[in-house]
Amino acid sequence: MKFQPDAISGPSITGYGPGWVAVNGEQFTHNLVVSSTGGHTRWECPSFEDLQAAHFEQLLALEPEVVIFGSGTRIRFPQPQWLEALYARRIGLETMDTQAACRTFNFLAGEGRRVVAALLL
Repeated sequence: MKFQPDAISGPSITGYGPGWVAVNGEQFTHNLVVSSTGGHTRWECPSFEDLQAAHFEQLLALEPEVVIFGSGTRIRFPQPQWLEALYARRIGLETMDTQAACRTFNFLAGEGRRVVAALLL
């Protein structure tokens, strides 16, 4: 049996490790937002402790149906008040460690879902 990789029209996360993530083969060592509809950008949040509602509100411009929040090396949940703008637009958010978030992003993007990964490294 010969396996063929599924074609993803937008970016995919092609690797990850402690303190880095690769998108389409390009390695990044800073916090990152990746959208299945195209593109990636630096997420201007130094750490989990610095998170605020504004960090999640900026994701609205990408018009996701779901946000995958990678909280770093361990699962840490955002404060509910930080997510009010997402919930007001009926956008779901799932929290997991960053490595799991990378795998989940690829799976959902491969299904053609409008997904955004907000990743803390």
